[in-house]
Amino acid sequence: MSSGVSPSQAAESLTGASPTPYWLDDPERPAALPGLGQLEGPDSADLVVVGGGYFGLWTALLAKERDPDRSVLLLEGETCGHAASGRNGGFCEASLTHGFGNGLARWPAELDQMLEMGRENLDGIERTIQEQGIDCDFVRAGSFAVATQDHQVAPLREEYDETRAHGMATTWLPADSLRERVDSPTFLAGMHDPDAAILEPARLAWGLRDACLRAGVRIAEQTPITSLARAGSGVAVHARDERVQAQRVVLATNAYPSLLRRLRLMTVPVYDYALMTEPLTPGQRASIGWEGREGIGDAGNQFHYFRTTRDGRILWGGYDAIYHYASGISAEYDERPETFEVLAEHFFATFPQLSGLRFTHAWGGVIDTCTRFAAFYGTAMAGRVGYALGFTGLGVSATRFAGDVVLDLLAGQDTPRTRLEMVRKKPVPFPPEPIRWAGIEATRRSLARADANGGRENLWLKAMDKLGLGFDS
Repeated sequence: MSSGVSPSQAAESLTGASPTPYWLDDPERPAALPGLGQLEGPDSADLVVVGGGYFGLWTALLAKERDPDRSVLLLEGETCGHAASGRNGGFCEASLTHGFGNGLARWPAELDQMLEMGRENLDGIERTIQEQGIDCDFVRAGSFAVATQDHQVAPLREEYDETRAHGMATTWLPADSLRERVDSPTFLAGMHDPDAAILEPARLAWGLRDACLRAGVRIAEQTPITSLARAGSGVAVHARDERVQAQRVVLATNAYPSLLRRLRLMTVPVYDYALMTEPLTPGQRASIGWEGREGIGDAGNQFHYFRTTRDGRILWGGYDAIYHYASGISAEYDERPETFEVLAEHFFATFPQLSGLRFTHAWGGVIDTCTRFAAFYGTAMAGRVGYALGFTGLGVSATRFAGDVVLDLLAGQDTPRTRLEMVRKKPVPFPPEPIRWAGIEATRRSLARADANGGRENLWLKAMDKLGLGFDS
């Protein structure tokens, strides 16, 4: 992607950019809650949720909505929303399958049912935001998938035709119509899906935390959990110096190492990166249009995602997806200057009329990905422990659905959700090291070559497709 700006100009646009995620760099960020040892009340609960991201927060809130008398305790190792839930792009889409194409390829017989469930789930998110008064700038303007290279147009049109065949209210936009909505010389065609929203991710997490507290959920932050063990008819949840007795446990740690060893090869942690611009001037806004505030993603294998904010900025993220050997996770990986510069170059290639704009924030964060890209579910310890993970970067909405699924599983309920093949079957695990790292690197390089080579896949990618395996950017 030729940017029209030099690498030095791209680097200049990043001068002084804060490494703090824009969403967390908020003067209204709430103070941390006390740790487990400072909570009042017994160190026991009907349900203990481990993890204070979206999945954990939605699960705790839904559990209290199902049974207000149930005692629910949420334990978070740092602060709620500090990780992926507080630093993602804020795309809240109806899809439960990491996009229509992935759902069609993997679960065609159940796709229509999952599309309807996804719309109902998105409605539920909007309803909670309204009822709880969560100030997270929820804007349900839909999303654009855009082709930026000639070879992407036909496959995107084919996907559009499939979405219409499955009853989706999508709209096809040729280049001139698309550029009337959002003006970029790189846009060749696009598809609009109305069943999507954008929001401020950290504020959603903080709002869900407040909603949980109002519902009677006890929350202990700064409480890392070290292990689980069966204890009588329940589970003992061990922190460093504390122990909680739980009847049921939900694990919502996602990208971080699971407390269940059986899940250690089911996901890998992948680092994603994003930039945030300074607020655009009225003239700059007029030069690109984009009055509708739709979320946008391009159709590349190494894709970009971008959206606007309530104060007139543009978030620009994606492209690189970085895996570190042995599933490494470290705060130092949140910063990657070489990726930030590439992202800046690509931004100005997409919007050359914004040359001279500066970025105020540049950050990264870790997400959990699995070989089928969409979340998987299960129970352990004779049905006492439930889990969902592998959201692969599209968890803002899917985590709420996962909360309902796992609560169904822990209750032993037979529901339309639990009968889904997506829920009943698990993805293929990743291999152990060093095969894991070599395979992921081969896939990343092959995806980049395909983008640069007219979309033509090499033998490695064709083999991975046949095996149902992959690594998504």
